[in-house]
Amino acid sequence: MEKDNRVAVIGILVDNREEKAAIVNEILSDYGGIIVGRIGLPYKERGVSIISIIADGTNDEIGALTGKLGNVRGIKVKAAFMV
Repeated sequence: MEKDNRVAVIGILVDNREEKAAIVNEILSDYGGIIVGRIGLPYKERGVSIISIIADGTNDEIGALTGKLGNVRGIKVKAAFMV
C-alpha cells in the first residue's frame, strides 16, 4: 500500500440496471486497478440494483471514479473513507 492511498467503501445505487449496466461496468473496468472487491445485488422490491465496492487508491483516483459514476443519470454514489 502506498502511503497516500486510502481505503474506501463505495455504495452505488443503479436505476434501470438493464440500461445502465454497460456504462457502469465500463467505468469500473477503467478503475479496476484500485478496486479490491465488488458485490452487486438486485433489489427487486425497489426496482434498483446496489453495488458495493472496496477501493484502495488516492483521494484523486477514488474521487474520479465516484465522480464519473455520479455523472451518469440514474446512478447515485456515496463513498466512505475508512483509512
